[in-house]
Amino acid sequence: MQPHDLLHRHVLTLPAEPNAVRLARETAEQAWAEWGISLRHPTIGPALLILSELVTNSVRHAAALSPQVTVIYATGPGRLAVAVHDRHPYRPPLYAALSGAGTGGLATVMELTLGLDGTADVQADADRGGKSIWVTLPL
Repeated sequence: MQPHDLLHRHVLTLPAEPNAVRLARETAEQAWAEWGISLRHPTIGPALLILSELVTNSVRHAAALSPQVTVIYATGPGRLAVAVHDRHPYRPPLYAALSGAGTGGLATVMELTLGLDGTADVQADADRGGKSIWVTLPL
């Protein structure tokens, strides 16, 4: 999904603390409902789990270098996208999480994403001091 494809976009910045996961999920549900996306749509449950895993990873692994985590919610024609940004420079190899070596959060994210014919991408910040993990799913 390219930025010009986005019809709706919401950005939320939170302290990199455990309650960020709950707040990110609640904000997603509110934004999606306001944008006319039924919370009963079959993509929403997996999207919330993906979002939870990505925020959890940022809180667990990046908080020492990134006191904040930013979540971007977006929709485009027939697509739903979420991104989680932190200022930790490590960019995890998303697709390697499926190689059998990966367990836990990223493996779950990738299994759900690919199971829904979605895409995932890690985008480094311009200064390479942080990254965003984008997941796009069909609606």
